[in-house]
This record gives sequence, C-alpha cells and structure tokens, in this order.
Amino acid sequence: MRRSVPVATVLRKLEELYDPPRSFLTFRTPLQLLVATLLSARCTDVQVNRVTPALFAKYRFAKSFAAASQRDLERMIHSCGTFRVKAKNIRLLCKILVEKFDGDVPQTMEELTALPGVGRKTAAIVLYGVFGKNDGIAVDTHVQRLALRLGLTTKRTADKIALDLQRQVPRAKWGRINALMISHGRVVCTSRNRKCDQCIFDRHCPSSLLRGYRDLSEKCH
Repeated sequence: MRRSVPVATVLRKLEELYDPPRSFLTFRTPLQLLVATLLSARCTDVQVNRVTPALFAKYRFAKSFAAASQRDLERMIHSCGTFRVKAKNIRLLCKILVEKFDGDVPQTMEELTALPGVGRKTAAIVLYGVFGKNDGIAVDTHVQRLALRLGLTTKRTADKIALDLQRQVPRAKWGRINALMISHGRVVCTSRNRKCDQCIFDRHCPSSLLRGYRDLSEKCH
C-alpha cells in the first residue's frame, strides 16, 4: 500500500538539503517583486530575470508604470508570454496603487487579490517575499507536482492544493515550503525523467520509479 510522505518529514529533509532565497525572482522593492511575479505566469523565472533589469531601470515607481504606454510595455515584456494581458494588468494595478495606496504595494491578501491580474499565488509570494507574512502557500507547477507525487494531496487545481497543504504545513512554514519544493523540483523531482535514484524521499515516496509506482502527478502533464 502506498502512503504519503508526512509533511514533517518533507520539511525536515528539504531544509537539510536546501537553503533557498525567499524568491527566485530578482527584485529590490515590493513593486518589483509584484511585477516580476505577474510576469512569471507561464514563464520561467530565468526569463523574467532577463527582462526585468531593463524594465525596472525604465519604470521605477508605480506612477511611471501607470503612465507607460501599452505598446512600450508590451515590447519590453514580449518574451515573457501573454504580454498584452500582462502589460494591461501592470498598468491598471499601478494606477490603483497610485490612487489608493500612494504608490505602495498593500500588505494584505485581500487588498492584493483585488488588484488586476493578482491571484492568491502571486499575493502569497509577495507577502512572504518582501513582508515576511505567511498568508498562503503559493502553488506553482513544481509545488503541484511534488505535492501530488508525495501524496500530500489528490487535488488537481492550485487553489485546492494550496488549501490541502495549508491544513498540513505549520503556518510559520507556509512561505518557505514553496521555495523548498521548487528547489527539489528543479534538481531532482523534475517534470520529465525524474531522478528517483537521487531522491531523499525514495524509500517512502508513493510515486517512486525504483519501487515500480505510477507517477501520481501524471494527469497534470
């Protein structure tokens, strides 16, 4: 019988193996992390980090993003995918930041998710990354894949997986588990050709190749 890997074990072993930053996106200010996280949707962090230096050099504050032309923003973020929607949302949310928050990024889940294009995942990343607040677990493709493979959830949508994880993970670790699982997902528990022979969870993982188990995340691919 296949059993899930206990969350306490997942946290302990990943923390022994990795010491990731709060965010893999390059930023200096809360606004920069918010914009970078929006750009990272359906795009790699590596590509976003290639785009943002020039973007942030030209647009330093919410008011400058709000005053930017749609065409220029689209041109600068074109390589990040869905650039028209992302450019529109960045301009609109920055106008709201100027009008309602004096150009600052709000520090609550409710205020952040009320902004155009900002879901709970983006809000959780920003709240933890710059304000140190554990107000949610950000579920990206890596977190989703590992949570399913390790048997921590059977859900298939990011919001439902986040709720499952939040019920199991101590709140103080909500922000950190995202970066820990991303670290393991990039190096070992990859989407394709996962390296079960190098995995610290192999003896107990319900998706172990070495134990002849089916990949519990396979419906996600």
